[in-house]
Amino acid sequence: MKRFGHLFALLFSLLLSHAALAGGPPLKFGVGLFQPDKDRNDATYRPLAGYLAARLDRPVELRTVDSWEGLAKSLANGETDIALLGPWGYVLANNEAGAQAVATILYDGRPEYYAIMITHPASGIRTVADLKGRTFAFGDKGSTSGYLIPLHYFMTQGIHPETYFTKILYTRHQAIETQVTQGVLDAGADYNRNRNAMIEQGLIQAEQSRIFWQSAPLPNDAVAVSRALYADQAFVTRLQAALVDVADALKANPALLPPHYTGFVSRDNSFYKPIRDAGLAIGKLQAR
Repeated sequence: MKRFGHLFALLFSLLLSHAALAGGPPLKFGVGLFQPDKDRNDATYRPLAGYLAARLDRPVELRTVDSWEGLAKSLANGETDIALLGPWGYVLANNEAGAQAVATILYDGRPEYYAIMITHPASGIRTVADLKGRTFAFGDKGSTSGYLIPLHYFMTQGIHPETYFTKILYTRHQAIETQVTQGVLDAGADYNRNRNAMIEQGLIQAEQSRIFWQSAPLPNDAVAVSRALYADQAFVTRLQAALVDVADALKANPALLPPHYTGFVSRDNSFYKPIRDAGLAIGKLQAR
């Protein structure tokens, strides 16, 4: 019995050591719906979750959240510890619950992208002025390029979407591209990265749609952490270092990120000021 007691003590000690090495409870990693469906999105970002678990020496649980607004809320209410989310979603989470950006994703080496408006070639739409009386699709209300930026632009032009368009739809970016190319919708808002990816994947044909408006450069998607996690600055430093090192890790494992995504760069809340300013301008944020 004494021998079994020693064996039990040894096993218990090993379990404690493993728990210590694991560094704490699982980190809940939320990712926006960048791919056409949840299964593909999970498969795409699972390698990144595994990489972070290894670098942070802590379990990482990945889950796709299918709306930007929903992901911002999950980061705000504690359902998510770390999130890869759009700029407007990040600003909402920061405003509502003090979530903090720690890095920005790089696309072809750049930390910026563009909101666009698209139409099908037979629509006769050449400029925003040609949209009057047409059908138009926004992304969900947590989307930067699909909602915030085009709505802000319309407001600067004195355009009120509810009276300017005959029909307004709020849907996913992929659905906007598909319905515009099919002629179901006259026009819609999207972002250049999504359109490029859908063309490369054969989901749409480039000649079936046309970009007629493009925004100024916008800050790319943020990696943000909850207010509680941000208080642990030692952890934040380790997370930022792990994200910056993704660029080197991609050389050995290109599947860590989708095509064209080349790594991360450390950035803080100030990088997202243009998005916050647009939110204030359209009355979706309150000045603090």
